Amino acid sequence: MANKTDTSGLAPRRAAHHLLQQITTEGRLMSELIGAGALDHLDPADRARAQRLALDALRGLDRADRLLKPFLKKPPPQFVRNALRLATAEIASGAAPHGVVNAYVEIVARNKRTQALRGLTNAVLRKVTPAAWDKMQTPILPPWLRQPLVAAWGRKAVAGIEAAHFAGAPLDLTAKDPVATAAATGGTLLPTGTVRLTDAGQVTALPGYDTGDWWVQDAAAALPAKLLGDVAGLSVLDLCAAPGGKTLQLAAGGADVTAVDVSPSRMARVQENLQRTGLSAKTVVSDAFDITGQWDVVLLDAPCSATGTIRRHPDLPYAKDGAEFAALIAQQDGMIDHALSLLKPGGKLVFCTCSLLPDEGEVQVEDALRRHPQLRVDREALAISGVAADWITPEGGLRLRPDYWHDLGGMDGFYIAILSMAT
Repeated sequence: MANKTDTSGLAPRRAAHHLLQQITTEGRLMSELIGAGALDHLDPADRARAQRLALDALRGLDRADRLLKPFLKKPPPQFVRNALRLATAEIASGAAPHGVVNAYVEIVARNKRTQALRGLTNAVLRKVTPAAWDKMQTPILPPWLRQPLVAAWGRKAVAGIEAAHFAGAPLDLTAKDPVATAAATGGTLLPTGTVRLTDAGQVTALPGYDTGDWWVQDAAAALPAKLLGDVAGLSVLDLCAAPGGKTLQLAAGGADVTAVDVSPSRMARVQENLQRTGLSAKTVVSDAFDITGQWDVVLLDAPCSATGTIRRHPDLPYAKDGAEFAALIAQQDGMIDHALSLLKPGGKLVFCTCSLLPDEGEVQVEDALRRHPQLRVDREALAISGVAADWITPEGGLRLRPDYWHDLGGMDGFYIAILSMAT
């Protein structure tokens, strides 16, 4: 049973601290921790607050470390360091410093291994001010990720990406009737037809949720299906389909959709969204490599580093270190080849990844073109409303980055290419 809301604020702060500890010391993702029940002991309001505190701290982690460094003679234990980071982010947001300092001193004091550092915690945090925070540079990514991104896109572009990460992400909706949904929710209609809300509040309370008029989906993630144009009557295989936004788009467009995902729990979310929106698709829990058959279209949103989603998942750069990238890239090679074998003659493969790394996008398509001399890239499909010409890459794919649409709130990082075999 969940506790009552903690008016002192200690319970959500302790929970946020636990999340930060697990992310930075155990390499666990926040979604994994929350799915495993890390916040289930809290009242819903405290649960939301704990998650927000952790996300705010993660977005500003580099800035907090830079601000705190002059006040520390040597790095403190990670338990204390994370308490200082959380408190710094809270004070920077305008929370009453006295209450913040007392709470995190209490968290440090309750741990037998760090209780002797409660005085240090108190002394350091009393030097933190919002004014000092505001003077700090935009937080930068850890070197393991920043270096390859600078090599790919240059320092100016990466600075823009980091600014987008720090700003966070608005709520994007893909709607059956975008104009009507924008009017009902007070959202903005983006150039590609996505409805964007900057201060959405509780998603389930928005107009049109109960009636299934829309679903949550980043504007970039909505483009792979949109690039296919009219899909009515086509048989479409959506590989690695969860959480299901593309499945819903294709079903809404009149396609005969088969959605595949290896995770039963993630596929359950797809089924729930299909039911809520009144759309239909065949759902299959399976490894993508075990799928056989022939389809007009295969949409492959391949497993990847997810480096394009840091606006929404700022834990990723601190939970991961890039060690798994080689295995993911090899898996993508195999999945492209398998997906091509599932196409009917004249069929199309939509390959996409929510990655900012060329090795998981542009390079993958270049390699696929070398492996399959009869493979072609459909450049014409990219000429849709809202897609800028300079997003199109030399090999014929579409490169999306968080610094694009910076005046509109950015977008997730994505790579998309539409491939077909010459007949």
